[in-house]
Amino acid sequence: MLGLDGKPAERLVVERMTESLLHRGPDEGGMYIEGSVGLGFRRLSILDLSDAAHQPMVSEDGGYVLVFNGEIFNYIELREELRALGHRFRSSGDSEVLLNAYREWGPDCLPKLNGMWAFVIYDRKRGRLFGSRDRFGVKPLFCYRAKDHILFASEIKAIRASSLYRGEVNWKIAARFLLQGQLGDSDESFYLAIEQIPPGSAFEVDLEGHWRQWQYWSLSQLPSIEVKDPAQAFAEIFEDSVRLRMRSDVPVGVCLSGGLDSTSIICAAGRQKGSAPASSTEPLLAFCYMAKEYDESLYIADTLAMTQAELRELQTSPLGLWSNLSTILWYQDEPVHTMTALVGFELMKLVAANGIRVVLNGQGADETIGGYFSYFLDYWQTLLRRCRVGEACRAVNSYVSAHGGNPRELLMSAVLRLLAWELQRVAAYRQFARWRRHVQAQRNSWFTQALTQHFPLEQLAAADGKFNGTLAQSVVSSPLPLYLRIEDRNSMAHSVEARLPFLDYRLVSLLFNIPVEWKLRGPWNKFVLREAMRERIPESVRTRVDKMGFPTPGQKWFAHDLYEPMQDLLASQAVRERGIYNVSAIMEDLQRHRSGRADFAHRLFSVAQFEVWTSLFNSDPIHR
Repeated sequence: MLGLDGKPAERLVVERMTESLLHRGPDEGGMYIEGSVGLGFRRLSILDLSDAAHQPMVSEDGGYVLVFNGEIFNYIELREELRALGHRFRSSGDSEVLLNAYREWGPDCLPKLNGMWAFVIYDRKRGRLFGSRDRFGVKPLFCYRAKDHILFASEIKAIRASSLYRGEVNWKIAARFLLQGQLGDSDESFYLAIEQIPPGSAFEVDLEGHWRQWQYWSLSQLPSIEVKDPAQAFAEIFEDSVRLRMRSDVPVGVCLSGGLDSTSIICAAGRQKGSAPASSTEPLLAFCYMAKEYDESLYIADTLAMTQAELRELQTSPLGLWSNLSTILWYQDEPVHTMTALVGFELMKLVAANGIRVVLNGQGADETIGGYFSYFLDYWQTLLRRCRVGEACRAVNSYVSAHGGNPRELLMSAVLRLLAWELQRVAAYRQFARWRRHVQAQRNSWFTQALTQHFPLEQLAAADGKFNGTLAQSVVSSPLPLYLRIEDRNSMAHSVEARLPFLDYRLVSLLFNIPVEWKLRGPWNKFVLREAMRERIPESVRTRVDKMGFPTPGQKWFAHDLYEPMQDLLASQAVRERGIYNVSAIMEDLQRHRSGRADFAHRLFSVAQFEVWTSLFNSDPIHR
């Protein structure tokens, strides 16, 4: 908290904000209050479990105070560099390394950090707060700027708990979500005037409230590097990324889906386990969920045989997930994308129940290496754009031989994709597309004008047309920021820290410097990863062409197990009085969904969770 216009920081405010985040740090709490500055912290002990790592952490000379959420994975190497420059250390963890890095280099410390972080440092010597968020936004940081105070927090509920926030629903964001399913692609939140600090950015604010914010890292400004052997370079950096993320003074586990990403991680973790600080004779634990409709047991069995890891499998049901929706949304603060997020919450509960405090997961691989099948169309249109028509035809035929489909139809889809990209470069077409999008939202039969009037008439950006531009959009705008938010809240709800080896900035920099053919080639997505993992993971996984992740059969669930709960929700007084729904239209489509005439699972889930979320809006943000 920063008070403005002579307003002192209020201890009660900091206490309430800190208490609301108990789940993020159940091991210890602390506060620092001085004049208009109030810092509160809840600690989840991962590195240096002693009192020496207490936060808020005051520097040796008393000139700087730190609150820091996350991990600096290269803290050991940085500590040695700082020691050589004359710095002394009382603790063995990363927090004091970060604090002394700022003392030594100021804001220029940020490019030296390899990790995930959101932190604020009170620079008492200069009379200002300095803060930053990691390159990809793995760790959250929200801000609420009012006339006489500025509030920062890891979660929205902490700002709400301050008693200083008197906001309301951000109906623009709500309308974008309900009408078009858009989530997580904006710095704005579902709470008016509460925004997140953008990933890869830093800020300074003095005690009078003068604010300066800048971007210290972005994909658009990566230095060009020559990569002679992409597969070998990838393998070396990836192995080191996992090595760094195995650094922990508490046990480390892995989420395992049976797919390429998580298998690569657990196999690397198995190789690294012996040298990790928390290594022991205990086996590496793997955690998975498989709906019976998506059986990956054969792939998982091959991986367990190679790593000697032990599997812990989540058992749940559609009604079990539905019954926890309110709890999950309380921890998330905002709606989620699909019921897969609910599975993730339960999976992290299983992780915590097995005594694991750190878990490795595969977020970021799809968006940086080219994992989604929609990217094939982008790849083919890129080849067509370069007038490599024969190569595009061969790529399509190769894809069809592995995945099926009609090659002519797929090639035509690529041509249409190319045409769409070209049209989006034309300002007049973007204006038309903007108008058409708005009209479609206004005509959505499920909602009344009370909602549709809030749908923004937003400018559409000019198309990049390059494959790396598509990937960059996935990383910066959608879907990665949403997935990172869900991963963080789900894990921290159970006091578990999720670490993401594929989002090591060195690895991402490499991926955006190699030719597109190393990401997609013939029938293969993530080609460079497949090549890098030769003889490092089971061949059955390395060469599989399908993709599942942690899927849920939502279409089936809403037609059967969740049909009556959804019907009851739509018949409730709260829904009728909300004023934004055409309940009869939704009921009619629910019946169509049940009969199999259409699939409305995604939209039905959006309505259901928005209703639950609105009931939480005015609830106590501190206690569940």
